[in-house]
Amino acid sequence: MAFVLPVESALLEVRNLEVVYEDVVLVCRGVSLRIPRDGIVALLGANGAGKTSTLRAITGLLDVHRGKITAGSVSVDGKDLTHADPAAVVTAGISQVMEGRRVFVEFSVEENLRVGAHTARRSGVQANLDRIYGMFPILADRRNQKAGYLSGGEQQMLAIGRALMAEPKYLLLDEPSLGLAPLVVASIRDLIADINAAGTGVLLVEQNAAMALSVATHGYVLENGKVVLDGPADELRNNADIQEFYLGLGTEGSASYRDLKHYKRRKRWSA
Repeated sequence: MAFVLPVESALLEVRNLEVVYEDVVLVCRGVSLRIPRDGIVALLGANGAGKTSTLRAITGLLDVHRGKITAGSVSVDGKDLTHADPAAVVTAGISQVMEGRRVFVEFSVEENLRVGAHTARRSGVQANLDRIYGMFPILADRRNQKAGYLSGGEQQMLAIGRALMAEPKYLLLDEPSLGLAPLVVASIRDLIADINAAGTGVLLVEQNAAMALSVATHGYVLENGKVVLDGPADELRNNADIQEFYLGLGTEGSASYRDLKHYKRRKRWSA
């Protein structure tokens, strides 16, 4: 029987999503996800599984990459965002931190943060700056320094802070641990937990399954554009196949999770 998250009044929801690039390449094949405001949801999968395409569909960025939604829907708190443009998505309460951080290296730390506040009320920008500086004291110390001189971990903090300047209801994080030292990854993990505790739902897209499942409340596994497994994070951590193919704790032999042709325990989200 499929695990179904409790119905929440505040929910970022993806239903039966199909995404096509160049009108011929089908990347997402009926993807369904639920991200509650009080939860952290991990989206796991190898390169090419469809994780980034799912994020692009949510944030309205498919057009930039010559892709489009051909079936399914995206909604936030009951409002349909299936074909919304990026500005409308941010206004609706969704912010994203893209893979690779992508800070403006020639801008100062504070200028980067102010860019993230372009949809916020002008009267609230200084209050938001103070809040972000309270979360990241090192950014406060370097507010006038060019972002290009920050370390990788500091740039990731800046990218997250910039996304939070819009006061999102939901934060999408694409590979936030990529290229960071283990101690920095642990700090990012704690930061994600703090952000969620403050009332922001988090969708965490990661190849680092150990980090993602250590902080998530629920998880989904994507393979070839399909959700092949989902459930509470603690159950996924204890799943033998997840341990073998994502945590490196199993026996040697198989090359990847998708090689399990006999794998039958597919838990699908259902309405």
